[in-house]
This record gives sequence, structure tokens and C-alpha cells, in this order.
Amino acid sequence: MNQQKVNCFKCRHFYTTWDVRFPRGCKAYGFKSRQIPSDYVQQVSGHACMKYEDKNKPPQRQIKQIKDNNGGYRI
Repeated sequence: MNQQKVNCFKCRHFYTTWDVRFPRGCKAYGFKSRQIPSDYVQQVSGHACMKYEDKNKPPQRQIKQIKDNNGGYRI
């Protein structure tokens, strides 16, 4: 299976820390690392990063459906 490598620098969850020992972090997975987060996830889990979100794309909103009194749904 040929998977494309995730570019953390284009991900909304990537951040740079003040910690010299662990300069890169991932807010989605909640860790700091010396490595690029997607490389670390691949190394530890054996799978490509599943939480990548393009930071230039607006986030997906979840639409909550509420059941009304008539047995139907409203948004």
C-alpha cells in the first residue's frame, strides 16, 4: 500500500514548543517530540497519521439534529 507522507507543517494540529528537548508538538494526539509528529506516529503505531487537517481549510462543523415533538428532526 502506497501512502502519502503527511506534512505536519501544513496541519492545524502542529505547533512549535518552547521546550528545547521536544521542539515539535501535536495538539490532536497531545504530545511533544524531537521528531516531526507524523514520523513519530508512524514509528510508534505503524500507521500513518489519521488526524491530519489542512490548516488552510475551514474546520468541518458538526450539525446537531434535535428531535422535535412531532416525531421529526430539526437542525
